[in-house]
Amino acid sequence: MAIATINPTTGEICQRFKALTPAEIDAKLAKAQEAFQAYRRTSFSQRRQWLENAAAILERDASKFAEIMTTEMGKTHQSAIAEAEKSALVCRYYAEYGEQFLANEYTETQATESYVCYQPLGILLAVMPWNFPFWQVFRFAAPALMAGNVAVLKHASNVPQCALAVEAILEAAGFPEGVFQTLLIGASQVEQVIKDPRVKAATLTGSEPAGASLASLAGQEIKPTLLELGGSDPFVVFPSADLDEAVEVGTVARTMNNGQSCIAAKRFILHEAIAAEFLEKLHLKFASLKIGDPMAPETDIGPLATEGILQDISRQVDQAVAAGAKVLLGGRPLDRAGYFYPPTILTEIPPGTKILQEELFAPVAMVFTVKDLDQAIALANDIPFGLGASAWTNDPAEQQRFIQELDAGAVFINGMVKSDPRLPFGGTKRSGYGRELGLAGIRTFVNAKTVWLK
Repeated sequence: MAIATINPTTGEICQRFKALTPAEIDAKLAKAQEAFQAYRRTSFSQRRQWLENAAAILERDASKFAEIMTTEMGKTHQSAIAEAEKSALVCRYYAEYGEQFLANEYTETQATESYVCYQPLGILLAVMPWNFPFWQVFRFAAPALMAGNVAVLKHASNVPQCALAVEAILEAAGFPEGVFQTLLIGASQVEQVIKDPRVKAATLTGSEPAGASLASLAGQEIKPTLLELGGSDPFVVFPSADLDEAVEVGTVARTMNNGQSCIAAKRFILHEAIAAEFLEKLHLKFASLKIGDPMAPETDIGPLATEGILQDISRQVDQAVAAGAKVLLGGRPLDRAGYFYPPTILTEIPPGTKILQEELFAPVAMVFTVKDLDQAIALANDIPFGLGASAWTNDPAEQQRFIQELDAGAVFINGMVKSDPRLPFGGTKRSGYGRELGLAGIRTFVNAKTVWLK
């Protein structure tokens, strides 16, 4: 895929970028290694100040950064502003708590003194996706830099201006040259980076094939990785729930970011007692969403990020319909410039249909009806993914069953699945491994060194 800004609202190419040569990649890694030797010795208080500076820049210029995001991948300008502000939040979180999270932990042994200290690893490679082009990077960068690591970023090829903007923000915040660098490279060039002995670990947020490829390369080099991959999150609704609230939140959970979120509510699993009522309300909410220019404040749904994604969802829905699924709403790309796909609801999807085991990266909801709690949990877990799950019930016993038995990295009861700097984030099964954010996030890429003194 060419490294270029292609406006998904119009399909027009705005700017092309030349990929780095192998020699240029080597030079960037040499700069990162040199920077690490000095940066690892900086104090927590100094790193804290730089992170707080980055947060202030993100908040001050949120609208400007939002316009870059909207231009490159099509999210609404309002949601892009919120993303810039959330990126500032994660910077402030690790600025405040990073030193505490990495403080020495003392244990009584036969030694005069024994403890665990947490030390940075060195250069980290981050392979990041286009759907949250600022947030995904900053939720990696904030803890990594606070821990004393340095980083190189291979961002998605369709958001190069976002990638360069993140580097510029951290440089303007005061981080020394070489501590965070963007590598404008294609997917085939990742192998050179991960196999370089100066690179100590890698993280990837993206597709299953991309994650498997990176993990395989890193495994050959005996380097740790963290993967956050796809999801097909269930949104389970039972009779005791507040249906109006569940419909309102469910609509946002499925259509936010134009439907392009790993933790979107992709499968609505409804108890038969409330299924008809819920579906009628959901239909009305989906039908009321305004599709259009993502820069316009009244727009709810903008375009999909690329032409390829539009083609993929069209194929997936067409295959489901051919297998017997019913289209309650939408189901066809819009006949207009850009990569627009309308809010869509699919029902009566036959068992065994291919779409049931796939991730849908568009505002497409699949709806199912179940008879009881056992059937709901079994259906929710009957996927290769395990990222998030949302269950709606005010019955305490049902809540505990969902918490204990849903196979997911996160279970939200009466709420929308979302990431929060204060809580660990990650998945199970083919949704990946490892955790970002919270205490776990900053300890992912450090050496937990045992110290024994006598």
